[in-house]
Amino acid sequence: MHDDRSITEHRLRRVLKERIKPAVHSRSVPLTVERWEAPGEPVPVAEGLAAPYGPCAIGDPWGPAWGTTWFKVTGTVPADWAGRSVEAVLDLGFDRMMPGFQCEGLVHRADGGEIKALNPYNDWVRVADRAEGGERVEWYVEAASNPVLVDHAATYEGDRLTSGDQPLYRLARMDLSVFETEVWELVQDLEVLYDLMIQLDTREARRHEILRAISSALDAVDLTDVPGTAAAARAELAGVLAAPAGASAHRISAVGHAHIDSAWLWPLRETVRKVSRTASNMVNLMDEHPEFVFAMSQAQQLDWIKTYRPELFERVKKKIADGQFVPVGGMWVESDTNMVGGEAMARQFLYGKKFFLDEFGIETNNVWLPDSFGYTAAMPQIVKLSGSRWFLTQKISWSQVNPFPHHTFWWEGIDGTRVFTHFPPVDTYNSDLGGAQLAHAARNYREKGRGSRSLVPFGWGDGGGGPTREHLARAKRQRDLEGSPKVRIERPDAFFEKARAEYEDAPVWAGELYLELHRGTYTSQAKTKQGNRRSESLLREAELWAATAAVKVPGYGYPYEDLERIWKTVLLHQFHDILPGSSIAWVHREARATYARLREELREITLAAQLALAGEGAEELVFNCAPHARRGVPAGGAGHPAEPGQPVTVEERHGGGHVLANGRLLVEIDGRGLIVSVYDLEARRETLAPGSAANLLQIHPDFPNMWDAWDIDAFYRNRVTDLVDLDAMEVAESGPAAATVRVTRSFGASTAVQAVTLRAGSGTVGIVTDVDWHETEKFLKAAFPLDVKAERTASETQFGHVYRATHTNTSWEAAKFEICAHRWIHAEEPGWGVALLNDSTYGHDVTRDVRPDGGQTTTVRLSLLRAPRYPDPETDQGAHTLRFSLAPGASIGDAVREGHALNLPERTLTGAGPVTPLLAVDDDAVVVEAVKLAEDRSGDVVVRLYESRGGRASALLTADFPLSAAVESDLLERPLAGSAVGAPTPAGAVPLTLRPFQIVTVRLHRV
Repeated sequence: MHDDRSITEHRLRRVLKERIKPAVHSRSVPLTVERWEAPGEPVPVAEGLAAPYGPCAIGDPWGPAWGTTWFKVTGTVPADWAGRSVEAVLDLGFDRMMPGFQCEGLVHRADGGEIKALNPYNDWVRVADRAEGGERVEWYVEAASNPVLVDHAATYEGDRLTSGDQPLYRLARMDLSVFETEVWELVQDLEVLYDLMIQLDTREARRHEILRAISSALDAVDLTDVPGTAAAARAELAGVLAAPAGASAHRISAVGHAHIDSAWLWPLRETVRKVSRTASNMVNLMDEHPEFVFAMSQAQQLDWIKTYRPELFERVKKKIADGQFVPVGGMWVESDTNMVGGEAMARQFLYGKKFFLDEFGIETNNVWLPDSFGYTAAMPQIVKLSGSRWFLTQKISWSQVNPFPHHTFWWEGIDGTRVFTHFPPVDTYNSDLGGAQLAHAARNYREKGRGSRSLVPFGWGDGGGGPTREHLARAKRQRDLEGSPKVRIERPDAFFEKARAEYEDAPVWAGELYLELHRGTYTSQAKTKQGNRRSESLLREAELWAATAAVKVPGYGYPYEDLERIWKTVLLHQFHDILPGSSIAWVHREARATYARLREELREITLAAQLALAGEGAEELVFNCAPHARRGVPAGGAGHPAEPGQPVTVEERHGGGHVLANGRLLVEIDGRGLIVSVYDLEARRETLAPGSAANLLQIHPDFPNMWDAWDIDAFYRNRVTDLVDLDAMEVAESGPAAATVRVTRSFGASTAVQAVTLRAGSGTVGIVTDVDWHETEKFLKAAFPLDVKAERTASETQFGHVYRATHTNTSWEAAKFEICAHRWIHAEEPGWGVALLNDSTYGHDVTRDVRPDGGQTTTVRLSLLRAPRYPDPETDQGAHTLRFSLAPGASIGDAVREGHALNLPERTLTGAGPVTPLLAVDDDAVVVEAVKLAEDRSGDVVVRLYESRGGRASALLTADFPLSAAVESDLLERPLAGSAVGAPTPAGAVPLTLRPFQIVTVRLHRV
């Protein structure tokens, strides 16, 4: 037989595009269209309905960036359409090749109720399945003219304060049309078979059977009467569509999904509308397709629907009760996991799962994080303690170098907890359920021979409207189709139960799921990161002192509502495109303002509690909210600080510069203003590598291959400029308590002022860096070359630390050329180590070199600032204050203590006398992470603590109030079957036994 494949395939593509698809809506009459431009921000629906509408025509331009245009569409179904299926086609001017990321619309009835959303692949609204002639249509379309910002070019359109005022779109079509059901079904038949066919090998008979059936179907179509001949064409395809899949065909659990970034290339307020548009489409699709299942994560997004669209929320609740609309994830938002603090990660689950329980009575079992930029090794334990059982991710398919070796596996965290995890081999969380993607999932699946199934999230995301009727048609046809994986639409938990049942002994991956991409997100938008870190610290303070006051001070009221509201705001801003710094300028401008407002609120809450505790008096009291005693003040208490240690001295250094000493450290600053020696007097050894300088600011070019705010590529290291030129150096402070040397440098269009401080009794060198940053596409680092032979470094993560190799033996280690650490990173050789601490920096890099003398230099650098142009062209421009410090001779325990001390400053007040801690722990290895009152307002005290050094610990938790019981709890403060918490002693001490890095939540019942 002659090979005519290409001819038939080309024929199909043209006939589909030019004849069959246009015939889906066969007869059309125009609707009457009027418009009203909403001034400024979006208006309530009632205001939009009542607005004064003016004339509008097809082809008219509309919508400046971030504007809202209301269209009123009216019309009448022609009499001769009676009994026909009728739809309105409402095309706002969509780019058909780009679902989401552009204009969108939400159609309202005249009474204000939502009908459905409009998107590029969903531009229709059903009028009637069997229309009545003369039926009247009156709808209102709330259309958002969001600018297209996906081309990675620097633009000022990402903020309404700097965007243009020219219209971005042209109205394309507003018609009533007859919907030809049989033609639409023919389109689905042909597309599914064509997509399947081109995935099959040309040597397979199945491919040629499909080709001949398609050819026969095309012969059966009369191109002048497609609706009249569609049924005959479909009959030619029935045989190949009925052929069942093979017994060994890959099994796919298809889950409806619409990944919606809670902010990214649009502000938070627009996400509120994107979520409502998507949810309205989903409940409508569920009405028409009872088999359809849609999973939605992010409690925050459902809360927005509840707050802003209560009618829609009731429809969603009904579908949740019916089992079609499935809450997943269990978190307040799909947060970043690298930089979020430990307690904040616990609260993501506390408030997320609590919302699902309170609103829907549902205990979510899975953690749904397809798009976050890597996953902390602390996550498995947090997942388990939240009461969840499964974990799903997709983003690690984006890794640049090393393909991840598993798709179904057990993920083991730093404490040994394992969680059953799936990484869908389809390699997308916005699948179209087309033949190419399903074939890729089957071919790509790495568990062949042991497992047989994977999960596919399908639907258009980020304002694309979610799954469509076309997606469901594909799923139906591929449920049991020869040559295709078997597709079944089902709930995520159903997939996980089946996957675990068939593959209980799945392989284990231990440690972090490091994404070999988007490493620049540890640094971009420094003020957003600083706002997050400080908000986490201030919330710790506010809860500790408020809980202490609630227990100790009669009449003091614990601010439950305020604290929950503030926590939820902080959690929202930990979304994986806000905290990582990868959103438009508008998002980060609002974030800075939000963090400033929260800072003042939290300071007021903290001050009110501290004043209540201190009472009236003139004694100076220092409040210490850190988990360790310092300067004689106990953890969680207030009192009089002990006298500092040996006084600090400042001397001129031979050859220029200054020498600072305090009996513990001897610090030399040379004539360039660089630290050239930090001598540990107790250990009698030097901290810095011979001939090197620390606190060395270095600047690199920073122009990654693609994702500006997201990425740094390894070649940035090929060029570096050491900032050694000095503008000025002076002794800014000299006294027994502290000495400070201030150094000023200029570089490019920027300046940096660094204050190096040594305090009496301190084992750390403190550095405050004020940078007025006006560079473009540059990367600023601070280098500390250490005379330490470290095979690995320890970086603080949530509730512990993670070790990473300093060598690059394999491509896996080499790919980690930029890493994330929280408050500290620690390099050690047996018997002696060094910690580098920070108050708001997350990005770091570590390199190792062997010197001519045979010694090893381990250089640890902090990533301070970047200046990418996309999506915010003014990223990090302006003034910044960054604090970090160097702790020679530090153990891991010292790093933990000093990291908390740097991030949790003391507060000084006057009062009647010392305030005893509400709680005390007798082992410094056991760190108290949070102290609060229980969410159920019972008055119980909840304390969360963890073993911080990676070893076993036994400790006594002593309460400064009468106890009736102590109960180990999960993150939702429910009783947990565990053995870490013993019964309280008569003196009120609770015995604790913790394994390495174990998190324990103790609920203390007060008498």
